[in-house]
Parts: sequence; C-alpha cells; structure tokens
Amino acid sequence: MKKSSLIITILLALSIAVLYVLHFTGLGTGKSMADKPDTQGTETLSGSIVYIRIDSLLNRYDFFLELQADLTEKARIVEEDLNKKGRAFENDVNNFQEKVQKGLITRSQAETQQNQLAARQQELEQYAQQKQMELAEENQVMLNRVLDALRTYLSEYRVMKNYDLKLTTDGNSNTVIDAVTSLDITKDVVEGLNIEYAKSRK
Repeated sequence: MKKSSLIITILLALSIAVLYVLHFTGLGTGKSMADKPDTQGTETLSGSIVYIRIDSLLNRYDFFLELQADLTEKARIVEEDLNKKGRAFENDVNNFQEKVQKGLITRSQAETQQNQLAARQQELEQYAQQKQMELAEENQVMLNRVLDALRTYLSEYRVMKNYDLKLTTDGNSNTVIDAVTSLDITKDVVEGLNIEYAKSRK
C-alpha cells in the first residue's frame, strides 16, 4: 500500500510589489528623472513623483506583522497535527504489512483491514487539502485586510499632502528603477500607519 504524503507548504510571506506613483502639475516638461537635482535628505515637496518601498513597509508595519505571526502559528499547529496523524497512519500500515508477512491474519481479515487503511488514507489526504485551503483563505483575507488599511490610509494621506496618488500591485516587478531618496515616503507612511493601528487597538 502506498503511504500517504502529508506535507503542507504554506506561503506566508506576502510577495506584494506595490508602486505608489504621484502625478502633479508641472510634470509634463519632458524632463527625465536623471534631469532632476539630487535632493537627498530634503523634505519631499508637492509636485514630486514619490514612491513607497512595499517590502520595507510590510517589514515595519505592525498590523501586517501581527497578522503574519498569527497565521504562522496556525500553520505550525496544522503542520504538527498532520505530521502526528501521518505518523500514526504510517505505523498502522507497517503493523498491517508485518501481520500479513507473518501470516497472523486471514486473507479475509487482510482484505478488510486493507480497505479500512485505504479509506483512512483518503480521509487524511482530504483533511490535509481542507487545511491547506483554510490557510490559503486566511492568507488571502490577511492580504485583503492589509491592502484595505493601506488604501484607506493612503487616501487620507493623499489629501493631507495634496498628492494625486495611484496604487498598483504587481508581485513580480518594480517599476521604480532609480530615484533620489527624498522621493521615498516609506518611513513617513509606515509611521502614520502604525499610529493609526495603535489607535484602533485602544
């Protein structure tokens, strides 16, 4: 009898490449980014194209980090449960095979037990698939909650800073190739997000 493979792979890390491009009046001058003076270390001004490093943001966003930690713990518990069930099933299979080899059970008994083990294997595989689906769904909900919080905050941030902000998501590419650091608003946004999250927990 084939032994069931009960290994779950949980993708917990959110691979989100989110680009925030702000277009302002006065950008249609034909100048490239290289034509702009390097204002590194100065405050970002209205009329600039600003951006956020989403990987850095997520690594410092308390809301995301807590959700990720919770999901990681759930995945660990599921994995332990599946491993425990898998080991128990494997032991029963080995015991059954040993009895058959030693002639300790009749052919009828062997057939009955083999059918029972086959049904149990199918149940375990279905159980593992169910847990995978549940974790995948929770992962998607986590992503939706984080993105919703980002959109809500950035909508207010756009009004506050008088920016025309667009949010796009792309898991495999980063549109910003090179830019002066003064256009990077990641730190400011992270601080604002964490303040808002701290308020929501009170």
